[in-house]
Amino acid sequence: MTLFDLTKLKQEIETLSAEQNEEGFWSDQRAAQAKVNQLNDIRAKVTGYESVQEDYATIQELLADPSANEPDMRGLIEETENNLTEKVHELRNTLLFTGEYDALNATLEIHPGAGGTEAQDWADMLFRMYGRWAEKHGFKWQVYSYEPGEEAGLKSAMVKISGHNVYGLLKGEKGVHRLVRISPFDANARRHTSFASVNVVPEFGKVADVVIDPKDLRVDTFRSGGAGGQNVNKVSSAVRITHIPTGIVVQCEIERSQLFNKQTCMEMLADKLMQRKLEERDAKMKSIVGEQKNIEWGSQIRSYVFCPYTMVKDNRTDYSTADVYGVMDGDLDGFISAYLELLAKTGKAAA
Repeated sequence: MTLFDLTKLKQEIETLSAEQNEEGFWSDQRAAQAKVNQLNDIRAKVTGYESVQEDYATIQELLADPSANEPDMRGLIEETENNLTEKVHELRNTLLFTGEYDALNATLEIHPGAGGTEAQDWADMLFRMYGRWAEKHGFKWQVYSYEPGEEAGLKSAMVKISGHNVYGLLKGEKGVHRLVRISPFDANARRHTSFASVNVVPEFGKVADVVIDPKDLRVDTFRSGGAGGQNVNKVSSAVRITHIPTGIVVQCEIERSQLFNKQTCMEMLADKLMQRKLEERDAKMKSIVGEQKNIEWGSQIRSYVFCPYTMVKDNRTDYSTADVYGVMDGDLDGFISAYLELLAKTGKAAA
């Protein structure tokens, strides 16, 4: 699999640049902005590659210089080598984002598995973990819905995370996450295993080629019960929409405006229907929609162990770390990079 075709990338730059100069390019601003972002991404790849080439050529010249062994020259060579290493690392990470929808925003859903309060608390821990990860990267975190558990944790949560390559970064987080710890809810301090599922859907936007018949929808309104601010739950502004033919349910309670929440629900429903359409239409989209698994033992993509030792291990890539508390505080980049590299090696990165 070829992750970098310089000739093809330069041709794409020419094509996209020509499209920008066409009359009426900005008539559809959302589509136009997507083209501009695509062009900027490709230019960044080409510029990064050319910069790596220049630094490598410079090092070759410095090493061939008769004064290469002098202290000042050795310092210059070492500095250039360090810059080159950093640029290669940045370019390598950039090239891993080759999926068609990698650059998009994403909606993240979290649901606890069986187990009551214990599983609901674990789901809430994951909710916090992804929130901290988004904060560390400067991404926008917007809670669409949050249903708290009776005693602790959450029954369900849905958030939108906005930023460049958010879906590309998070697509590998979809699946079942397993926790092993001494339960804080067990008076006998016994070890418990809990499960929670994470779903990640791209914000397809204009690409969402789906038609929604209003007759297929059931719309319910209710008072918000989540953390949306003191005034959110004073009126029945929260909206839940059920797509009857598929059983897909979306919910939004982030604003006091019922109209806004309904519009947001419709956008999320379109994204989910698009995801379903891709899954049914083409097997190559499996890397986007993932495999549907039960939230139970043996189906997890990653295990988080707090006791009798500390370890977080991804079952797909075998990447692991003993810093379980760092991971729960949002340090997920090692797992994310390992998964993207796995996709690249197995030829699924372009999906």
